[in-house]
Amino acid sequence: MTAPVFSTLGCRLNAYETETMKELAAAAGLEGAVVVNTCAVTAEAVRKAKQEIRRLRRDHPGAPLIVTGCAAQIEPETFAAMPEVTRVIGNTEKMQARTWASLKAPDMIGATEKVMVDDIMSVRETAGHLIDGFGRHRAYVQVQNGCDHRCTFCIIPYGRGNSRSVPAGVVVDQIKRLVDKGFLEVVLTGVDLTSWGADLPGAPRLGDLVMRILKLVPDLARLRISSIDSIEADENLMRAIATEPRLMPHLHLSLQHGDDMILKRMKRRHLREDAIRFCEDARRLRPDVVFGADIIAGFPTETEEMFENSLRLVTDCDLTFLHVFPFSPRKGTPAARMPQLRGPEIRDRAARLRAEGQAALQRHLAAQFGRAHQILMESPILGRTEQFTEVSFVAEQPEGTIVAAPITGHDGTRLTA
Repeated sequence: MTAPVFSTLGCRLNAYETETMKELAAAAGLEGAVVVNTCAVTAEAVRKAKQEIRRLRRDHPGAPLIVTGCAAQIEPETFAAMPEVTRVIGNTEKMQARTWASLKAPDMIGATEKVMVDDIMSVRETAGHLIDGFGRHRAYVQVQNGCDHRCTFCIIPYGRGNSRSVPAGVVVDQIKRLVDKGFLEVVLTGVDLTSWGADLPGAPRLGDLVMRILKLVPDLARLRISSIDSIEADENLMRAIATEPRLMPHLHLSLQHGDDMILKRMKRRHLREDAIRFCEDARRLRPDVVFGADIIAGFPTETEEMFENSLRLVTDCDLTFLHVFPFSPRKGTPAARMPQLRGPEIRDRAARLRAEGQAALQRHLAAQFGRAHQILMESPILGRTEQFTEVSFVAEQPEGTIVAAPITGHDGTRLTA
């Protein structure tokens, strides 16, 4: 039996869903296929998806080639028109067992129905298929999918649909199973994580879920939450940050910009001062907390003064880990119709923002010298601190354990111990 080949592009959620697809494909007995799980966040992401499809077709001539993911959901005709592609399936369909059973059919290559993509806006529930583990020592648990917001630069709601949540009881049961299997750390993931619960009875909030997990799974050593929208942080989430040492002090924030006018043109729901105030409040509650952030450089109409407000946000929010995105117009979004900046100007601003982020990281690394950290070992010589900072060890440590160790220095990108 030849197992299917999977290629994953884009976000951590896509990687999680690829693991689910592997299980579904194996259960269906699918053999010899190639599956590409695409990303659609930028036009460049779609270009890379096409490039990957062509590469895989060259490497696997004659194999059925299945394309799925956000780009396939948003632009099914684009991928169906590629001669390399056998079948295009949507983001909902890829998580259903019956889809993979149909893909096993012997006449799949000659099938007339090349596209299996339904209206994702009509989906009201998250996929019921949850995997018991993704990663070797850190597990990722999808608790939410989709997004109800319509930021002017973002196409993702049209690939993921509206926001929908996994019920708390289902999440808790899964995390209990993960802990029983030996996982020490769990990360809650979603497309718009802080909207979790709005569609559930009683409209619970993300903080309620965090507190419930920590209470009902006492043997869970470490809990993390992935990217959040700080303006949606609820009272219980702030209480958990302040009082729950098992909730790790690392928050990745969806900030996107540091200028109020650009934030309004992005149709974001926060202003610059909101972001700064959240970081100050979180740091007051948990002094060791560190922040990552997504920031876009070169958004349409961005002046030099507006861009400098983003640069200053790195210091004003005391950010540590920056994900910098040079603006790329995405067909079908309002931002693509706004007055665009020139490519060289966008690239220059992205480079300046990355340099500011690198300086912030250096400050963080230098400040850890001599401090003791609890480090989850991901390999015999590499692990991560509570703040998710990577640590390199001189001597091998027991893999999959949490090791207490003082920091002896850094090499510019990671700590040493």
